[in-house]
Amino acid sequence: MRQELFGRGIIKVEAFETEARQKALLSQEREGLNDPYAQEASEVWELRLGRIRDAMTDFYFAYNLPFELFEDIIRHEIVERTGEQPDLAAFNPELAPQDMLFEQAKAIEQMSAEDRPHWEARLQEIKVVLIRTMISDQLAYIKIAKKWFKVSDLEEIRRRKLGQGKIGGKSAGMLLAARILSEVGDESLKASIKIPVSYYLGADVFNTFMSSNGLMPWGDQKYKHEEQMRSEYPQIQAEFQAGKLPDEIIASLQEILNQAGSQPLIVRSSSLLEDSFGTSFAGKYDSFFCPNQGTPQENLNALTQAIAMVYASELNPGALLYRVQKGLVDYDERIAVLIQFVEGQRLGRYYLPQGAGVAFSRNLFRWSPQIRPEAGFVRLVWGLGTRAVDQVGDDYPRLIALSHPELHPADSSRAIQHYSQRYVDLIDLEDNQFKTLTIKDIINTHIPTLRYMAQVEEDGYLSPVRSNLVETEQLVITFDGLLRRTPFAARMRNMLSILEEHYGSPVDTEFALEITGLQNPQPELKITLLQCRPQSHLTSDSEVKLPGELPLENVLFSTPRMVPRGRVDGIQYVLFVPPEGYFSLGSSAARIKLERAIGKLNAALHGQVFISVGPGRWGTSTPDLGVHISYGDIYNTRALVELAGQGIGSAPEPSFGTHFFQDLMEAQIYPLGVYLDDEDVIFNRDFFYKTPNRLSKWIKADASLKKCLRLIRVSDFKPGQHACLVMNDDLGKAVAFLEADG
Repeated sequence: MRQELFGRGIIKVEAFETEARQKALLSQEREGLNDPYAQEASEVWELRLGRIRDAMTDFYFAYNLPFELFEDIIRHEIVERTGEQPDLAAFNPELAPQDMLFEQAKAIEQMSAEDRPHWEARLQEIKVVLIRTMISDQLAYIKIAKKWFKVSDLEEIRRRKLGQGKIGGKSAGMLLAARILSEVGDESLKASIKIPVSYYLGADVFNTFMSSNGLMPWGDQKYKHEEQMRSEYPQIQAEFQAGKLPDEIIASLQEILNQAGSQPLIVRSSSLLEDSFGTSFAGKYDSFFCPNQGTPQENLNALTQAIAMVYASELNPGALLYRVQKGLVDYDERIAVLIQFVEGQRLGRYYLPQGAGVAFSRNLFRWSPQIRPEAGFVRLVWGLGTRAVDQVGDDYPRLIALSHPELHPADSSRAIQHYSQRYVDLIDLEDNQFKTLTIKDIINTHIPTLRYMAQVEEDGYLSPVRSNLVETEQLVITFDGLLRRTPFAARMRNMLSILEEHYGSPVDTEFALEITGLQNPQPELKITLLQCRPQSHLTSDSEVKLPGELPLENVLFSTPRMVPRGRVDGIQYVLFVPPEGYFSLGSSAARIKLERAIGKLNAALHGQVFISVGPGRWGTSTPDLGVHISYGDIYNTRALVELAGQGIGSAPEPSFGTHFFQDLMEAQIYPLGVYLDDEDVIFNRDFFYKTPNRLSKWIKADASLKKCLRLIRVSDFKPGQHACLVMNDDLGKAVAFLEADG
């Protein structure tokens, strides 16, 4: 080591020796010796001087030369002295510093084909330790990840990680999926797939943030009653917003902003439990866009505020109730944060991707018998993908069955136009804001990709965009051009199939889309993978038989729409929100009162078998179009039935692919739509309206509440009876009917 120091000119021999002797003399003085040569034997002096030389060597080497050089010296000396390669297994990976783990793992990867097999198990052990400490400790994830990640992948994650702790489930899934596709995808898929520029704020920073800002008393929030959780959450948000991140984290965030320039950012949660097998936490924690168009200080403030609000969302009532229901309340849940450059292109003053959405390797919604579930499904929108994953009642993404991508769920041009996208989420660069605008506000005939996104409506028919002389009012977002003229559907099928195979499970992904090479006969596609997780799905018998002839008076309802596969037996109660009562509620306060009552009733009915029936879309963010409840209000129900028609609203558009739908799948809650204007639909009004309301037996309810919320005990309609709900997706029919007890 001293040879390296002297040979590289870091310090001269004479200066080194002079400094060593001076420090040796000082150490003698500290010990009370005032005559060094007379009071200390020569062999003790040499021992003292030698130890000081060694300490100085360590100091100068550590501060001036890389760790890799130190390891090379050690290896060389061992080989020189023993004639054998060094024993790489001479330390415990569970206790060793990460530097040492990375160095040893790289050394093994660089071994010759003859030497490496002996150390392969050691390499696997080191990778597992690194994955578990840096990324995720979920065993199902580690089992897959250890096969695919290279040491260089883990090094890149480490380079982009801020602070200590794991990077969380959302980041973990994205990185693993990208690695799998880069290894086994065909050349066209490899050329198409990428991930955005990403940085990872380690989960341990969350605890540091809470402790340094006096927020630890909120740690017991998950054990409180629901009403207390809800009432205290605004105060939690305010206190988190007032918190300050550690100085070293702020410095790193400033470096990220410097690299981003004026490109927008998104701050996303990536908790330790997110995107796990069976617990996706879909939509439970918040994400925030940072348009990044202000002054440097304004941009930094916006970024730190977004992180603080993501942290606060760990304590939001919806997430806490989800954890309670999933038996995860005692888990030490911490939030890592994923910071990404937003994928998109500039369109005048706006910034948005040409397409974005969610894709599933299994299609759980078949609107035609010819659709193959194993080919997958896509929910696609123009603009930011928020409209594809949120439960929005007044808008419609393009639903794509990848086995038959050009087959619309709607059966006419008029219906296709009605169930088309009407709003777009984007970033307004001039106003430095995330916004939702109508399609008509921004669409124009000069958009380069218009013919892939839109069609022209004329005289009741839809046709391709062939010129820029059409009126913008005639343009309808259908993505038919994309599906007919590009390999989008084939690429998505291929991607989803590969991921499902290697995950050993159906998968659910989020993505952004860019169409390039527009001057070519067939353009190229760039698919940016934003997220990948195991797909939630309903479990049911392989064959579900519908009953034979049923007396009409024993049928509660039947429907040929949005039919999954499965059955619910022994239904004792039906929670019913009468459309007339719901839409007569005159204020948001009255609707909130109803929502809270539904949540209380859901909790009170724990252990009872019940289904829920109501107008419009359950879980919508638009209360005018359906019941605005969350998963935490309804998780004990066995089915959610949406009523439409007869003045209630248009036919139910399936919410498959939204975060709310994912919650239903995980909880094995069946979604159904009953369009009352369909000729072959049965809806037993006597059962729903004339059976006694048992609401007051379970929760406190005043007269106004009873008009908009009914709890029907099935045996009140016919003593000694319960209800069954049977759904057959192959036949496209579901029926709820009465059956004798026992």
